[in-house]
Amino acid sequence: MRVSIITVAYNSAATIEETIKSVLSQEDVEIEYIIIDGGSTDNTPQIIECFKEKINIIVSEPDRGIYDAMNKGIRLASGDIIGVLNSDDIYADNQVIRDVIQQFSSNPNLDILYGNLVYVKKDNTDKVVRTWRSKSYFDTFFENGNVPPHPSLFVSSKVYEIAGSFDLQYNLAADYEFMLRVLKKSNFQSKYINRLIVKMRLGGATNRSLTNIINGNKEILQAWVNNGHKAPLTLMPLRFIKRVIQFF
Repeated sequence: MRVSIITVAYNSAATIEETIKSVLSQEDVEIEYIIIDGGSTDNTPQIIECFKEKINIIVSEPDRGIYDAMNKGIRLASGDIIGVLNSDDIYADNQVIRDVIQQFSSNPNLDILYGNLVYVKKDNTDKVVRTWRSKSYFDTFFENGNVPPHPSLFVSSKVYEIAGSFDLQYNLAADYEFMLRVLKKSNFQSKYINRLIVKMRLGGATNRSLTNIINGNKEILQAWVNNGHKAPLTLMPLRFIKRVIQFF
């Protein structure tokens, strides 16, 4: 079973080498590694070039943002399973992908797998600031303020073929909309594993400013409408509470 890992980058010279090494260090697996660079103007392309012999596909050209770059990678991917690791994130250890493959291999009907994530300091990935422990999917999973950590998500290629990829009308919450679409609307078979998958540096686009937080929440509410559901009034308070709990 082959896994495609997509890394999207833009001016990521400070972190992308560590991201690349975390993918290339995965043990006992066959990985198709795809890097989509949005036309970086710093040293990102030069760093990628240093690893070109071990990277299957490299694309460097302007794009319409992170989700457009992810879609490019998905279209190029030929793996049975597809995961996305952004250029400032790293896998928790060198056996993550092996364990992912074991889960899919032992359950041929499995479509979606996800686990846990920790937020770490930008300059010290061993310093955990927040811990995002997810849980198994259930009927009111999203209503209760839950959502899988997207960087920990691994998806069968058939899910993208059937349900489509990221909707570019969402600038900040396309990952949320995608997960709402494939878990709540389409009801693909999923599994949660209580395992740390990804270390994610603080400072993502959605949380970068109050304006982005507000706009991201608006997009989340719109995602419910566009997928034929009505978000409960308690959704945003519950999401806030669950985020606060991650600090403890």
